[in-house]
Amino acid sequence: MQEQFFKIEKTSDGKARAGLINTDHGEIRTPIFMPVGTVASVKTVHQRELKNDINAQIILGNTYHLYLRPGMEVMEQAGGLHRFMNWNRPILTDSGGYQVFSLAANRKMSEEGVRFKSHIDGSYHHIAPETSMEIQRKIGGDIFMAFDECTPYPCDYNQAKQSMELTHRWLKRCIDWTENNPELYGHRQRLFPIVQGSTYSDLRKISAEVIAEAGAEGNAIGGLSVGEPEEMMYSITDEVTDILPKDKPRYLMGVGTPWNILESIGLGVDMMDCVMPTRNARNGMLFTWNGVINIRNEKWKNDFSPLDESGTAYVDHEYTKAYVRHLFVAKEYLGKQIASVHNLAFYLDLVTRARQHIIDGDFYQWKDSVLPRLKNRL
Repeated sequence: MQEQFFKIEKTSDGKARAGLINTDHGEIRTPIFMPVGTVASVKTVHQRELKNDINAQIILGNTYHLYLRPGMEVMEQAGGLHRFMNWNRPILTDSGGYQVFSLAANRKMSEEGVRFKSHIDGSYHHIAPETSMEIQRKIGGDIFMAFDECTPYPCDYNQAKQSMELTHRWLKRCIDWTENNPELYGHRQRLFPIVQGSTYSDLRKISAEVIAEAGAEGNAIGGLSVGEPEEMMYSITDEVTDILPKDKPRYLMGVGTPWNILESIGLGVDMMDCVMPTRNARNGMLFTWNGVINIRNEKWKNDFSPLDESGTAYVDHEYTKAYVRHLFVAKEYLGKQIASVHNLAFYLDLVTRARQHIIDGDFYQWKDSVLPRLKNRL
């Protein structure tokens, strides 16, 4: 008997829930944060650190970037992304849509798909919904995303509506392709469609209903955290999670700060990803249980306390603020690596503690008590 893909273990008084996602590459305990491994690498972090110190249960691969480099011939010869990068835990791949649409000056969109210019060598390529599915099949992630259009913010109503409807038509093509093409590497791939509709409540509700009716094994909320006010993001997420099936995992794409993550969990979101922990780490910004640190600041020059007394990563206790500041000032690469491991471990610790508080039944009280501290600028 095949194991159930998603199982809710505990729900809170509100919408927060703790669950289990079962994939052929292992179990994912939700709510979960997923580190972003854009080009088959989570920047500056070894796979062994992802497993042993950060305890990442699932990571992301980026379809657009992997398609361009190393390319699908290499990916197939390697036996898929898991083998290529020596990662035996789950992987989620995005559709490539967000990256393509961010190249506004270098792409041309039609009903058929998108023609775009490579940021690497200027060569032209075309991705249709079917192409995106084929590329993601060759990459071999455990979860792969339907091809969609992500609208910018702000976006006028008619543009948002047309874009949403195009995303829905593309979804049908993605489903058709997936149902008619076998898996490549002997493990199951699960297709997640994406809710769109910009910041318009009526469009979001329409899109959520269409996505729910598609009957996929999980669903995603896209087009948020692209510049809109936080309260608007929370409001839309709240409306959409009311409509998406309760027995399927919900993935809020590209979110965000530690406080965004906790608020989203409180609104019924199970999965999140963002480049923020590693990108900010490379610029010297550390998230800690006492607040946000800019490690480059002079105030840390003679501070020999641990990076984060409450942290769970080895780097939090083996290295001091003064030392890591010195590495950044000296432009030593090790500083970026330590900061990246720290931030990712913090994010995974954040969702692990959130999960435990959901199970314990006091998530919302705990969330409200830690949010002011997390936002504190030290």
